[in-house]
Amino acid sequence: MDAVGMSVLVRAGGREALAELSRFRTAFHGCLSARADAFFELTDALLCADGPTRTPAELSLLAEHQRGYGSLYGALSPGRLETETLRDLPASLPMPRFEGRIVLAVDASPWLRSDAACSPDRLFCLVHGRIGRSSDHVVPGRPYSFVVALTPDRTSWTQVPDAVRPGPADDATAVTADQLPAVVERLITSGQ
Repeated sequence: MDAVGMSVLVRAGGREALAELSRFRTAFHGCLSARADAFFELTDALLCADGPTRTPAELSLLAEHQRGYGSLYGALSPGRLETETLRDLPASLPMPRFEGRIVLAVDASPWLRSDAACSPDRLFCLVHGRIGRSSDHVVPGRPYSFVVALTPDRTSWTQVPDAVRPGPADDATAVTADQLPAVVERLITSGQ
């Protein structure tokens, strides 16, 4: 970012946002174990890619991945992501509030994957038709249960402090019933 762009951000109150982003990136880096720096650059490349990538090798060609081609596979092979530590991280971010209170909502939505014939743990998800019940159909995919923090603004944006993928033997209602108190506990623990 150039000096002019940086000064505009600072004048617009972006200093706090940049400090929060820096804190988040540092905490995310702390969730990575072996080959953390290479794993971190791989994540940056994945997030900054113009579209879907078919192979990890494509990510090594992006500007955000500044290490050699071999480090990409080194990050993927012995590199580890501490998922429980990472799962606590979104709860520590500033949350939108309604008159000082955090308002949570739950949504269960499928991520349809009709093209992933060999994907493990893929289930069949009911998709409601737009015309009526007669056009409902079942599509291969993965269901997800999202807990979101709603914003008081008139916007469709929400903050997602947690997402869980129920398995084939899981009851979606039971997963949500366990998920919501866990999110509330993480919010309380993080000082929210």
